[in-house]
Amino acid sequence: MSYLSELAALTDELIDAVAAVPKTQKRKLKSLRESTVQSLLNQNFLRTNQFEVQNRLTGLVERFRIINREPLGDALEQRLHALKPHVNDFTPEVLQFLLELSDKPAQKSRLSDLERLKEPEKDTVPKLTWRQIAKEDGWHQERALWKILDHAPSSDEEDYYEREGAPSDVSIASPSTASSVPDDAPLAAQDLAIKLPSGEELLRRILDSQNWRNATHDLDSDGRQKKTPVTSLQLLREVVFMLRGLPTSLFDSACKPVPCYILEGVSWQTYDALVNTFSECGRKLAPLRIYAGKKEKEEPLLQVFQDSLQKALQSFDQELTAIQGRFVAIHKDVIVSLVAILTELGPSLSPLYVLSGIVQQVHRERNTKAFRYLELLYDAVGMAQMEGSLDAYKLLGTIFLDCFQVYLKPIRLWMEEGELLAGDRTFFIGKSSARPQLHQIWEQQFHQLVSSEGVLNAPRFLSPAVDRIVRAGKSIVVLKHLKRYSPVADRVKADEPPMDFAAVCSDGTSFAPFSELFGNAFNKWIQSKYHSASITLLDILFDSYGLSRAFDALRCLYLMSDGATSDAFASTIFRQLDNFSTSWNDKFTLTEIAQEAFSQCVAGHRLSADIDQRYIADSPAASRASVRNTLPAIRLIYHLPWPIQMIISPAEVKGYQTMFVFLLQTRRAIYLLKHPLLGTTTTPARHQSTYYLLRTKLLWFCNTIMSYLTTLVFAPNINKMDESLQHALDVDDVGEVHSKFLDRILSESCQGKRLRPIRDCILDVYDLAIKLEDSHQAEMARLEEEQQEISRLSTFSASQQQLQQQKRKTRAGRTASLYSKTGLGVGLDGEEDGDDDEEEEGDGAAGAVREERWKRSIMEDARARDSNKSTAAVMKEMHSDFERHLRFVASGLRGVARGSREDAAAKWDLLAEMLEGGIKEARHVF
Repeated sequence: MSYLSELAALTDELIDAVAAVPKTQKRKLKSLRESTVQSLLNQNFLRTNQFEVQNRLTGLVERFRIINREPLGDALEQRLHALKPHVNDFTPEVLQFLLELSDKPAQKSRLSDLERLKEPEKDTVPKLTWRQIAKEDGWHQERALWKILDHAPSSDEEDYYEREGAPSDVSIASPSTASSVPDDAPLAAQDLAIKLPSGEELLRRILDSQNWRNATHDLDSDGRQKKTPVTSLQLLREVVFMLRGLPTSLFDSACKPVPCYILEGVSWQTYDALVNTFSECGRKLAPLRIYAGKKEKEEPLLQVFQDSLQKALQSFDQELTAIQGRFVAIHKDVIVSLVAILTELGPSLSPLYVLSGIVQQVHRERNTKAFRYLELLYDAVGMAQMEGSLDAYKLLGTIFLDCFQVYLKPIRLWMEEGELLAGDRTFFIGKSSARPQLHQIWEQQFHQLVSSEGVLNAPRFLSPAVDRIVRAGKSIVVLKHLKRYSPVADRVKADEPPMDFAAVCSDGTSFAPFSELFGNAFNKWIQSKYHSASITLLDILFDSYGLSRAFDALRCLYLMSDGATSDAFASTIFRQLDNFSTSWNDKFTLTEIAQEAFSQCVAGHRLSADIDQRYIADSPAASRASVRNTLPAIRLIYHLPWPIQMIISPAEVKGYQTMFVFLLQTRRAIYLLKHPLLGTTTTPARHQSTYYLLRTKLLWFCNTIMSYLTTLVFAPNINKMDESLQHALDVDDVGEVHSKFLDRILSESCQGKRLRPIRDCILDVYDLAIKLEDSHQAEMARLEEEQQEISRLSTFSASQQQLQQQKRKTRAGRTASLYSKTGLGVGLDGEEDGDDDEEEEGDGAAGAVREERWKRSIMEDARARDSNKSTAAVMKEMHSDFERHLRFVASGLRGVARGSREDAAAKWDLLAEMLEGGIKEARHVF
């Protein structure tokens, strides 16, 4: 592509993306395209590609680390991050300029050169410390200088000298001054002495601090109960105890505030709003603490959930302890702000509220399963992520995945060993109590457990993966029956992807929803166990048990993919029908015929045949009178190995049998039209043209149906099936591909219930072909009889005339000799010779007798059916029936195709179009 054409194409894409001008406005599009191309062509100084510059810098960082110069790469990456807040339009050009100036940065760059880029520090005056001043002025030698004098009225000189030995509080507590005493100076005994208060004084102070708890709440002058004031620190400690689930004085056992207290310095409304806020927090945490403190559950899934709740509450209690510790021993002035404490605890309380709501919801529900906690946790994690609460997202996600690890244990055992945990009521796979046959193991031995409402006994978020989990375990079970299973200890175990929060959610800040993150991680986990067993079983079915050969055999037998073998089998049956033979009705004879005909495409020991007596007609003549008689009774049975029967079920073989019967009926009509039994007479029938016209139309109809089936139904679907089998991952995939293939060919070949009237009309056309040939043969037989009768009468008349002439010429004594010379004698001798020949022929004459009997039977049936009709009327009626059936089939297919949304509708419409070509032809004029 040239430069201008490429530029024009890119310009069009640019206009479509930016301007979004409709294509109908061609004039505007043309002007925009011309102006844009002109601007691009006149631009001589294009901008630097910022993405290319970024890629080069990133590659340079990676190169530094690859050649073991990680400090240099870290320094470059650190400065690139520092540059991001200061990026402007000229940053890519500057970076490109620096890259062009660089010369082998990986070899010549040194990290020490970065020190030269720093600005030199200005000369600063050394800081003067108190230690230096004390040393210069001699203060460190005067220890009494730092003593604190007590100027109280009760102080005296004795107390002063008592305190001389004590260390100075200022010298210890003043961080802004340096002590003049050397650090390594030895301490005196008085320096280590501590004067403790007496026990009575300490007890009195403690009792005084708790007097508010024992205060009496009398009534004031207005009759209202007096409020006991409490400090912010006292209220804070009570709140901390209440949140930890401990009994308090300001809150009752239900975490409701006691209305006898009030916070100093605030109004009752403010205090009531504040204390009720904390009370609400305690009431929400109470169900969680009650559930976590209960006796340990029996189910492992509930045990791990209870343990996770205890850990979450323990972490929250540690946070409360840290807050309380800040106000236990106060060494400096602090501000006790209850609102600030509530704000500080907000991120920790948010996930606990969610957990408490889950516990209460499950408690309200009846007959809940143990995995119900998993479903609620899964929803809560997704909701926390959408709300942007990162702390709640991490905590809830960690608890969910910890609980899910326990739920994975039966799944892991099923997918690796094909076994179920005894007594596990949380798993969604059950085992049938009855022992099925080998070929029914896949479908009937194991099943998914569902409730009476049809809900699967598994968490909702596992629904997309349930089928693959079930298939993996079934594959292991089948491999064990095939003696091809190797235990996990004997084979290399695939690395199992971790299912913790760090692995599933990476750093916890991904923009992808949690459902997608979890789904991807769980799919990888399943794939690590699912792929091996399923692929191994498929390889065994295709390689050891010949699944591909089984498909080919079914196509050859039932779909008649091999025309030569199918013709050999069908022709043998058709000849027996035409000869009124009943020997082939025996299943052993039919099996021999089938094995001989299909010997090139299937193994003989796997093929047999049977006769369904329900479809056998009462007489041989009735058997050949319609394609609905006798032909549906033929059953071909192909014996498959039991592993193959897991994929090709007996119900699907019935579908193949339906197609086989329809193809056999089509071939029957074609056989009669292509192989008519011609009479011996040479006298032309008076209606030969009508017969050949109708025969041609019927042959066209049958060939059209056969061509449609072979080229538009069988061939495309077989190719599609073979392509789909290449992507199948397990037995169910192969079975699904095969089932869809069979459903498509049955639907497209008009074998469904919806198209049964059209199928019956097609069979009526086939019967019309049989009726046409029978009528034609009856007419030919009638003409042959007439010719024979005329010949016999003419021969007899000539003989009588000769005999009379001889009588007049000879005497009575020469009568015998003259009689021997007549034609009558020759005729008698010929008849005797014929009898001898018939005796010599034996069985060969039996065929001629049967053929004569067949002709006579056909003629009698035709005469009985058409006794009151001439041959012209019969031919005309058959032609009208054909035209009526053809129009019905074509219009019916067209109507069903237009009113259906099935994939086969396009094929029905195409077949209708093929048949409508015969309707448009000029009708024959009788």
